[in-house]
Amino acid sequence: MSADPASLTPGQQLARGTCRHLRDMGFAALEEFVPARGLRADVMALGPKGEIWIVECKSGRADFMSDRKWQGYLDWCDRYFWAVDADFPVELLPQETGLIFADAWDGEIQRMGPEAKLAPARRTKLIRSFARQAASRLQALRDPGVAAFLPSEGPD
Repeated sequence: MSADPASLTPGQQLARGTCRHLRDMGFAALEEFVPARGLRADVMALGPKGEIWIVECKSGRADFMSDRKWQGYLDWCDRYFWAVDADFPVELLPQETGLIFADAWDGEIQRMGPEAKLAPARRTKLIRSFARQAASRLQALRDPGVAAFLPSEGPD
């Protein structure tokens, strides 16, 4: 992915700023994380105490209205958030979810998502999958020729 924010889609810009903010909070974040078949979270973040947050980035009303899978993510995280820009019509977003205002440079939590702790077995599985996906992505960056031989990303 390009380091130039101008070359990113609006959703990618939101993810970039969100990941920067989460990093400042002590989280490690992966974009486009697959917690289960049929789901691909825009951002999954692993916190310093093992907490798992999912953030869906929405660039506008149409993007939000076309999302029919967001509730499926609730079973795969301790907290769920939307990341939107300052012009997004936030009244569309469910009040029982978290809210992050973001741009390509940073983000800020406006409303903390309610906590719904994951079962220990699911948390362990997700942390292992997170580690494997992160390590595979790093290896592909360091050795692009090996990318074709890495296991496909997704749930273990």
